[in-house]
Amino acid sequence: MNCLIFILLVIAGISHAQQPNIIFILADDLGYGDLGVFWQNGRTGNRIRTPELDAMAAAGTRLNQHYAPAPVCAPSRASLISGMTQGHANIRDNQFDKDIEDNYNFANTLRTSGYYTALVGKYGLQGTGANPTQWPAYPTKRGFDYFYGYVRHADGHQHYPAHTWPLGTGVDAQSPKEVWENNIEVSAGLSKCYTGDLFTAKAKQIIAARTANNPAQPFFLFLSYDTPHGAFQLPTVAYPAGKGATAGLQWLGTSGSMINTATGTIDNYRDPLYTGLGIGDVYERQATIVTRMDHQVGDILQTLTDLGIANKTLVFFTSDNGPSNEPYLTGANYTPVLFQSYGPFEGQKRDVFEGGVREPTLAWGPTRILANRTSNQLSQLHDWMATFLDFAGVQRPARIDGVSLVPTLTGSGIQQQGIAYVEYDVTGTMPNWADFTNNAGTSRLQTQSIYLEGYKGIRNNVTAHTQNFKIFNLTADLKEGNNLAGTSAFFTGLQQRMKDRVLQLRMPNTSAPRAYDNDPVPAVTAPSPVNGVQIRTYEGNWNWVPNFESMPQIGTYVDSQINLVRLSRAQNAGLYFTGYLSVPSAGNWTFYTTANTGVIFKLHDKLVLDADYNYTGTEINRTVNLSAGLHPYRLYYRTAATAPNLQLLWSGTGVTKGPIAPARLFVESTVTGIRLPQNPIHPGIKAKKGRTLDGRLRAESKRKSWQGNFQK
Repeated sequence: MNCLIFILLVIAGISHAQQPNIIFILADDLGYGDLGVFWQNGRTGNRIRTPELDAMAAAGTRLNQHYAPAPVCAPSRASLISGMTQGHANIRDNQFDKDIEDNYNFANTLRTSGYYTALVGKYGLQGTGANPTQWPAYPTKRGFDYFYGYVRHADGHQHYPAHTWPLGTGVDAQSPKEVWENNIEVSAGLSKCYTGDLFTAKAKQIIAARTANNPAQPFFLFLSYDTPHGAFQLPTVAYPAGKGATAGLQWLGTSGSMINTATGTIDNYRDPLYTGLGIGDVYERQATIVTRMDHQVGDILQTLTDLGIANKTLVFFTSDNGPSNEPYLTGANYTPVLFQSYGPFEGQKRDVFEGGVREPTLAWGPTRILANRTSNQLSQLHDWMATFLDFAGVQRPARIDGVSLVPTLTGSGIQQQGIAYVEYDVTGTMPNWADFTNNAGTSRLQTQSIYLEGYKGIRNNVTAHTQNFKIFNLTADLKEGNNLAGTSAFFTGLQQRMKDRVLQLRMPNTSAPRAYDNDPVPAVTAPSPVNGVQIRTYEGNWNWVPNFESMPQIGTYVDSQINLVRLSRAQNAGLYFTGYLSVPSAGNWTFYTTANTGVIFKLHDKLVLDADYNYTGTEINRTVNLSAGLHPYRLYYRTAATAPNLQLLWSGTGVTKGPIAPARLFVESTVTGIRLPQNPIHPGIKAKKGRTLDGRLRAESKRKSWQGNFQK
């Protein structure tokens, strides 16, 4: 970590000793019901064993209502990395191998905050190209200091990269796959290397190397497994004896024997827990792979203990979507029915019902995470970026949708309620399996769900925004069989609020068109609105426009318009404007901004203007279809070491491009009368007798020669 970052962390009161190591483990197509602690342990008959993950749950916190943003891997992983819901992420639906946008994400923000960042395993968000030079969003171009693994999405469907699969020829034969270590392709040295073992051994090697060689710098490791996704290849041999730094899986680093399980015969080992039961080949494979992953996670946890860093390390485990119904080997299908990998729910991968999106999620950290606790706090994969930054002592970027789960995981602080939202478009129907007694055969196509006021709304085959949601009470109806829509005045009102909410939290994306893209965003009703703008002032040195809501403010007051008059100083300061914008007529409204450093502008929870990451100071604009009436807004602004400058303009029907008039800006009457406790330019500046606060500001700003940059 460079000296500048170190100095900034010291100024902020954060030291490396306080910043925990963070390991995030993501399984591929692992169902909620695949883990013992979530479902298997309560079953009779055939069941999968996961004792290591069960022990992790007992020593940590189990998140019982944690969701994937989409029921398939590419969009789900994009939301995870970017901190954005599927209403904002640039990768949606089945856009495999599309380049994830170049913006703030959980890797580059943690690296900026002092972390060493590494990705091991499956990626699939790289964009068009054939090598790291060509791929526009290669991991090392998106904030990772180190990458080892599969780049392309489909490569992760084969778990022996150095081998053709299956052995021989045929329509299902797959060629060897590329594995990249930074800019070098290394698959030629991976004979008999099973990816689950390979990625685990590499992760252990990184952990040990960072602990030995850079113990003062925290690390962030994203371990992204490609298992248990089909093709359900088996490991070579039994799991090595013991676990930890000197046992279990070991990285040997020698071509032809890169890891200590690169021996024997590929696709050979079946866990004896599952042989001789008469369950069939494919189910023996599935159960072996899940239990193998259980060993792998336990191996990593034991390594942390052996290296003496368990008390300063956080480990999180979850999956990207629900269990799959995938072909394997020569075309035979696996279904998750035998082990009920979907748990007590209905739905699987590609379904927006609970079985397709509710994920088995664990958080572990001996000195920070509450032990032996189950939380029903609603959360989603895009919340992890905010959570990691909170643990690191860094404010999250204002642009992202996620909220920190630290209060839930630690029991300290007030948990902010986040957004739980899913949208997805795919052909086909939900399987007609015997366990799916309520929704089997449901057409998918454009699907959408929203979790609101303790209920879930879901609609499939959406052809118009007027189409109703089915509404379920998941507390009493895990299988989503009792549709409450229209059963009372409350649910009639909730129906409309769900329809309004989904338009208020997303922005259309032309690469993934929706039936409701062109519907106007509904206005809201505000209690006793009066003209004004609520403004909060902040001071600090931030690397991005921060989310100011959870930060201590220098002052709070109400003014008549949006400008920089209340800025407390010319450098390293921020303003947070909130209130309601009164739109005079329905239609398309365009918003424009220009600033010296950074601006984020949101209407409702829609990210309208993002002038932050790599922002050059030029004007940007975006158009939104709005209903007439009041629309809540949030405007975040920061200034760094240049002359402050901020403009927010708009145009629309009957309104030419220009500043938003004070008559169009409102606050709730309960916030009026708030004033700064001290002179916002500097606490030591005193007003001359008879001079107003605005006069003091103008005099001081003129003396500092940056008044001319204020918005006119």
